[in-house]
Amino acid sequence: MDRRTIELPAGVVDYRETGPTDGPVVVFVHGFLVDDQLWSDVPERLGERGFHCYAPAWPLGAHRRALREGTDLSPRGVARVILSFLEALGLRDVVLVANDTGGAVSQLLLDEDPSRVGRLVLTNCDAFDTFPPFPFDVLFRAARHPGLGRVLLQTMRSARLRNSKVGFGWLVHRRLTAEETLGWVQPYLEDAGVRRDVAVFARGWTGKELDGAEAWLGRFDKPVLLVWARKDPFFKVALGRRLEQTFPDARLVEVDDAMTFLALDQPALLADEIAEFTARR
Repeated sequence: MDRRTIELPAGVVDYRETGPTDGPVVVFVHGFLVDDQLWSDVPERLGERGFHCYAPAWPLGAHRRALREGTDLSPRGVARVILSFLEALGLRDVVLVANDTGGAVSQLLLDEDPSRVGRLVLTNCDAFDTFPPFPFDVLFRAARHPGLGRVLLQTMRSARLRNSKVGFGWLVHRRLTAEETLGWVQPYLEDAGVRRDVAVFARGWTGKELDGAEAWLGRFDKPVLLVWARKDPFFKVALGRRLEQTFPDARLVEVDDAMTFLALDQPALLADEIAEFTARR
């Protein structure tokens, strides 16, 4: 695994890269207030199987480099940042893998320009009128005000609270470690530029970005894999089933012993599903 940076029109983005450069390309899109560590070792597992994987830390709250002031970081704006990443690296026929808020952003990317995406993998994520589910819409509203957001997240310096159901604990089936989640709150608490980026995202969010998504998702005729934790109380399996019916070429895999952050709970299973899905013609 190599950690790299790339200069985009929006600013500098950090990413980790693994796998042979001539392998099928996989790009990961995480959600709000997490970073590429959300994917556990899924990129490395795929890298060992011949895939060329990119796992960036997108400007969604746990990124360690603030982007340029004035950048459009609304949900659709973040989709354009991802597109600029694909363009800057000349990536085509990409397998785009997304979770949580990253799923919403990836769906918006398909509306902006799907030409570089060859396949799509969605794990539990926003869809249709669920963007985001309660109580995360309250968090989005609080994040519009950096001072308030910082006060709220100060409590997450405590690993006990951070990993409890007050924090990230609701989103995983297994027990999180303090080290896993510390990097998800530190950038926001310690960097005013990161807090500004998050506020720009939250102020640009309306909750209606995916209204009418059936139309453009229905036009995406490339293969789609939905790997869904069936017991997730937030992104319910009914969302995955509805997405399966919306895409022209989609398959849903329902998973036990996992929650929203499915890659943390079932990294081997997710890597296997992506590899098998990509091998299919």
